[in-house]
Amino acid sequence: MNLIVLLFVLGLVFLFFEVFTPGPVFGILGGATLTSGIVVAATDYGATGGAIAGIVALAAVGATLYAELGWLPKTRFAQRFSVRGTSGDTIKQQDVGAGVVGKSAEALTTLAPSGYVSVEGRRYEAFCQSGHAARGTQLRVTGLDNFRLIVTKA
Repeated sequence: MNLIVLLFVLGLVFLFFEVFTPGPVFGILGGATLTSGIVVAATDYGATGGAIAGIVALAAVGATLYAELGWLPKTRFAQRFSVRGTSGDTIKQQDVGAGVVGKSAEALTTLAPSGYVSVEGRRYEAFCQSGHAARGTQLRVTGLDNFRLIVTKA
């Protein structure tokens, strides 16, 4: 009886870790451990013991699936680790560099030809048309390109 309980507890621990880790490794280990518990129960206590162990294992797997797919995603803990946006979200190009075309910028990093610039105290990713611009170089914003600024040496 102790071995059966140990295998079931170990299987549930594996299923618990499967919820929080990517990949199916812990799920497979949990399923194999629960199956081993069922086999040991059937060997020790006959078909009735194996059937009872199987029902308990199915209930445990069902509870784990409910926790993983139904209850856990709604908790505050899971909200911190989940992605809130989707690829269907739209970002307008105006939001990224609205009103900065024509303004002066300062290179925060070396642009070779991409890097970061500061325009009016805000940090933007930028592409330098002149090729290379050292850190601290004064630049001018000439346009927008795929969510980054296009700059040239002033």
